[in-house]
Amino acid sequence: MINYLAHMIQDIEDREFDRIIEQASVPVLVEFWQPGCGHCHALLQELELIQAEVGNRLFIVKMNVQENVLIPGELEIQSLPTLALYVGGKFEKFVGGIGKKNALLNQLADWISPTS
Repeated sequence: MINYLAHMIQDIEDREFDRIIEQASVPVLVEFWQPGCGHCHALLQELELIQAEVGNRLFIVKMNVQENVLIPGELEIQSLPTLALYVGGKFEKFVGGIGKKNALLNQLADWISPTS
């Protein structure tokens, strides 16, 4: 069972990526990041605020691209941080990068509204 209400955003690895994305009953937002990336850290703080606000309507995970190369390679990720949204087990879209909480929530609104 996937814990959507974890207080911290969970790390995800290449080997478990497909299973987690496919089993999720809510949209999944993935932050691709690497250690030492200041923008990645700033975005993670905004994502933690989003997770606290939307609760179980969105599952947010993060993937370290230095430790995992398969999925970032498949998505041709070239800049960090990168956010990818998955809905119904399939890639939906990239979400605009290093925004603040409200800007990111606006981009996600169609997938995380209380009636969706």
